[in-house]
Amino acid sequence: MCSLPNESFSIELQQLDADDVSGRKQRTEWLLNSPAQPSFCNELINSVTETVLPQKNSKQYGGGAVFSFLQGLFPILSWGRNYKANMFKHDLLAGLTLASLCIPQSIGYANLANLAPQYGLYTSVVPPLIYAVMGSSRELAIGPVAVVSLLLSAMITEIVDPAVDPIAYTSLVFTVTFFAGTFQTAFGLLRLGFLVDFLSHAAIVGFMGGAAIVIGLQQLKGLIGINHFTTKTDVMSVFKAVFTSFHNETLSPLNFVLGCSFLIFILATRFLGKRNKKLFWLPAIAPLLSVILSTLMVYLTKADQHGVKIVKHFKGGLNPSSVHQLQFNGPHLGEVAKIGLICALVALTEAIAVGRSFASMKGYHLDGNKEMVAMGFMNIVGSLSSCYTATGSFSRTAVNFSAGCETVVSNIVMAITVFISLELLTKLLYYTPLAILASVILSALPGLIDINEAYHIWKVDKMDFLVCIGAFFGVLFVSVEIGLLVAVSISFARIILDTIRASTEVQGRLPGTTDTFCDITQYPGATRTSGILIIRINSGSLCFANATSIRERMLKLVTEANGSEENTKENVHFLVLDMSNVMSLDTSGIAVLEELHRELVSRTIQLAIGNPRLRVINKMKTAKCFEKLGKGWIFLTIGDAIDACLSLKIADPSSINC
Repeated sequence: MCSLPNESFSIELQQLDADDVSGRKQRTEWLLNSPAQPSFCNELINSVTETVLPQKNSKQYGGGAVFSFLQGLFPILSWGRNYKANMFKHDLLAGLTLASLCIPQSIGYANLANLAPQYGLYTSVVPPLIYAVMGSSRELAIGPVAVVSLLLSAMITEIVDPAVDPIAYTSLVFTVTFFAGTFQTAFGLLRLGFLVDFLSHAAIVGFMGGAAIVIGLQQLKGLIGINHFTTKTDVMSVFKAVFTSFHNETLSPLNFVLGCSFLIFILATRFLGKRNKKLFWLPAIAPLLSVILSTLMVYLTKADQHGVKIVKHFKGGLNPSSVHQLQFNGPHLGEVAKIGLICALVALTEAIAVGRSFASMKGYHLDGNKEMVAMGFMNIVGSLSSCYTATGSFSRTAVNFSAGCETVVSNIVMAITVFISLELLTKLLYYTPLAILASVILSALPGLIDINEAYHIWKVDKMDFLVCIGAFFGVLFVSVEIGLLVAVSISFARIILDTIRASTEVQGRLPGTTDTFCDITQYPGATRTSGILIIRINSGSLCFANATSIRERMLKLVTEANGSEENTKENVHFLVLDMSNVMSLDTSGIAVLEELHRELVSRTIQLAIGNPRLRVINKMKTAKCFEKLGKGWIFLTIGDAIDACLSLKIADPSSINC
């Protein structure tokens, strides 16, 4: 039935002996007797435990299990033991510098979110304090950010118009914040950080660029002094609103002159700060200085009586409770929960990306799941104390880093400074012009538009660039949530295509090695073993989406190998399937393996499986797949599978399919 081994075949067989056969059988037994995976409940408990408990042995601190739990939940108990006075000097300077930037930005972002200005300052008090005791990043500056403020404004205004019912609008904002915090906490405890990764780097670049332009266009309301403005965020609606205002409203050019003058001043200080690193404090205090100077100018010249729009009423004092404002039984609960989920994902993506980038500069690791728990808890508490969704800010974190912060104590200093401002200075902000708040926000937007990175994405990966421009144009011309949906949809489509089009490769042995096999296309010098075809599945999953196409591709490779001129002397009698890359298997994958085995048997070809992973082994044992494929044809390594095929072939060429 089979031809006798040729001379090169005999040289390979000389390497086989009785010890190899017994060792190969023993290794197969190890593989088949792999321990069962933990149950779903055990995995869930282990996931929560790994998130809230530190990796270090808590016994060195003498606290036992309770202290270990507290140390995992509150990292300040760990690093706080080694905190020194000289570190506080740096944190104090960084915190004060941070507060000088945070105060005007927080007021501006509250205005962007269609909230009263004090809510921006409230959000810069409670969340930073919570994060300081629960967060693990040393540099991350917590507070309101432009993108989340825009998300809230764009999506909640579709439910309630803030101009018609500001109380109901504010209540929905707090409820969204509560849901966002709940989702973030759940993601962290269940170790679902991979959900954030669905907003890929390319999607974030495009989304941030589009959002920056939309935010900038929204500031035309304050910069020009428009009374009636659209609640929509797309470019066409904004331009239409601006065009209409020029015909239907009496606009004062003083708003535009005042806003542009201080915008130029802020950008000039930023330029000086980049040219001279010692002047890092100058661009940080420029926004606050602009607010102070412009407020004095309006107060002394009574410019508000000549058309300059001002903040007017500004409520200060300690954060009031907002527990009674949360709405869990209204008609819009489903929509509010959806908005909370979107805000949770966007806020986490920005904060974790910023935190990890600065952590890598300082040479320490940031646990994404613990960050999620910290941010979730701070937003839950924030929603109960008149705060809206907070996260890590890139611009303020960069200032915090440049100011030389050592720990998150800088966030505590910033929060205390903002609280003092709420207690003592809010009455002085009555005459603050809205055009200045617009200029403060506009000055922070250039950092969100990264043209160089978009060009880099285009050069490296065209499909990623499609995700990038999909998010960009979706945000720009439709809405913020549509932009996110387009980016995630294209990313999902790419994942599905990559899964369906999972490749297979024919492998050969590298010359001069005994157990190294690689793709013969990538390494043309790799040699095939006569009568044996080695195929590796290049997919992390063998499932319903790709199993049939993989089976057809393997059968095609077998047919091509038998029909090629190189194999006219001897056809394929063994197919060795390398499953080292396959991490999961479903019932469709198991059914396809059994179908493949039956098809190969009909062609007098024996199927051998090499290097299956633990999850795959357990699924195949549960489905009793080994009884159908044959336990003797499951191997720990590809080398063992090749040796077994060679042994059977030389011992009894007529029994290879028995």
